[in-house]
Amino acid sequence: MQRREFVRLLGASAALPFAAVAQEPGRTYRLGCLLPLTRDAPVNVAFLDVFRRRGFVEGQNLIVEWRAYGLHPDLISQYAAELVKARVDVIHTGGGETIRALQQATKTIPIVAMTDDLLRDGFVNSLARPEGNTTGVNILAVENDGKRQDILIEAVPGLRLMAVLIDVNYAPSAARLDELQKAARAHGIEFSIHRVAGGEEIAAAIDGAQASGATALNHLVSPLFYTHRHLIMDRAVAAHLPTIFMYPEGAEEGGFAGFGPSLSHLFLEIVPEQIIKLFRGIKVADIPVVQPTKFELVINLKTAKAMGVTVPEALLLRADKLIE
Repeated sequence: MQRREFVRLLGASAALPFAAVAQEPGRTYRLGCLLPLTRDAPVNVAFLDVFRRRGFVEGQNLIVEWRAYGLHPDLISQYAAELVKARVDVIHTGGGETIRALQQATKTIPIVAMTDDLLRDGFVNSLARPEGNTTGVNILAVENDGKRQDILIEAVPGLRLMAVLIDVNYAPSAARLDELQKAARAHGIEFSIHRVAGGEEIAAAIDGAQASGATALNHLVSPLFYTHRHLIMDRAVAAHLPTIFMYPEGAEEGGFAGFGPSLSHLFLEIVPEQIIKLFRGIKVADIPVVQPTKFELVINLKTAKAMGVTVPEALLLRADKLIE
């Protein structure tokens, strides 16, 4: 599964322009990364390959300081301080907690962040012209929680009990959760809510969801669930719980379905371009926060078959891509 992901993501990065950016002769650029996964994860290998193709080559004119916090969220503040101490030129990160830690650690090093909504969460004061030291990409995942829920309800005919996986460290507001429950009840569907505080609790929570009698699984937005998405995929398939993921790539990697902006586009095209602009001396305020304008639905029919789920034809016709 990881090899398929690497080949696909590498193919996406290969489609980018090969023209190298004009680097300053003799300069070494320093990139800091504070991300959930280690640098040898396929998606991150593809990410660094984009810079190589643009003329930023490790061992020649690029140094990468990488800190993976997915298995050690308690060390986020320490990692942020280490990157600042390393005097990197730009820091890339993802997730509200890491952005907050980095903004506390430095007011001057530019931060390129991927998170749900930089403006709503107070990390920038403007999308068009972000003052301070932070810009990046909004993924708008939270506002699509309802849409993903609607898709899952339609995809699983006869659904009456939906399991909902929630990260207690990234939990929705009580009002937001109530809104989602009311929307489900309008279709005659109740929630079985399962809360986790760390990756080691996910498998047991999914087993609990199956034991509750749920026949579908939705997980609300959290960096924790992205870090452990393959565990969720595998456990959900074993439990025969159709699950929808927050990126279309989730279905391409083996999940039942995925809906949202393309991670490949945001992470392998937009983010590197923003970082390279900062390397070239462009100010943070002159690099607008990018918001996705296209949201894709991908359904994995192979996974659906393994779970014994027949997806309605009307939904298949609306899908942007089917995995067979």
